[in-house]
Amino acid sequence: ITCPGVVLKDKQELYLSVFVLGKYKKTECVPAVFPLFFQERLLFEKAFANIVDPGDLVKLLEFDTAVLELIQLVPPVGKVLATYEENTRDFLFPDPKLTHGRCGLEREILMKRSPFFTGIAPKLRYSTTSLISDSLLSLGRSHIQ
Repeated sequence: ITCPGVVLKDKQELYLSVFVLGKYKKTECVPAVFPLFFQERLLFEKAFANIVDPGDLVKLLEFDTAVLELIQLVPPVGKVLATYEENTRDFLFPDPKLTHGRCGLEREILMKRSPFFTGIAPKLRYSTTSLISDSLLSLGRSHIQ
């Protein structure tokens, strides 16, 4: 996460909270100095029952919401400094863009500042890898086709 020229008043550590596919995960904490480096992989898995057509899966992902929050560990409960909210389909599979680098795997988004955050909006750089597999659910057991 980059945010040129911004110095945080509070010096407590920060982490990134990620909510995707109905699952919540967070990164390890990092020092409160930009740029912030979260060199982590977060794994999210979800089984979609009764989906046969990939187009139906895309429609479901369009109704699901991905939420990212940059949180600083300011007592008593932490302070949300910036957020990003998008439908999961666009978060995981953005429309093709003219980008440089490794086939556009790395993406950049601007987060929305909270009232607690002074300065310009933080820019988050991330990449995703998705694996979609078929399975047949029968009598509560999963069988790979």
